Amino acid sequence: MKRAYLLAAALLAGGGLVQSAVAADPNYARNLASTCFTCHGTDGRSVNGVPPSLAGQNKDYLLKQLHEFRDGKRPATIMHQHSKGYTEEQLALIAGYFASVTPGRAAAAPAAR
Repeated sequence: MKRAYLLAAALLAGGGLVQSAVAADPNYARNLASTCFTCHGTDGRSVNGVPPSLAGQNKDYLLKQLHEFRDGKRPATIMHQHSKGYTEEQLALIAGYFASVTPGRAAAAPAAR
């Protein structure tokens, strides 16, 4: 019963859970953003710019794009589904993470042998 009460209190605290997760894990924002790495490249540095690199982009710009995908205002193949899977706080953390990454070229894949 005590555990259920604590969980309910934490949920009522709203953003408190996200703040606690960030405080407990300094890699929390990167872990959230890592779901983007498959398409946008490691740390948001895409290969040849397709899809666009996210590294070093303005946080407000990235967050606006995520909102437009989530709200169906921007066409997408899969981004609308991704953006709907996060809370507002998590979207802000993802945008902030990519804004903090130094832009650059993606590392070349090793040659196959």
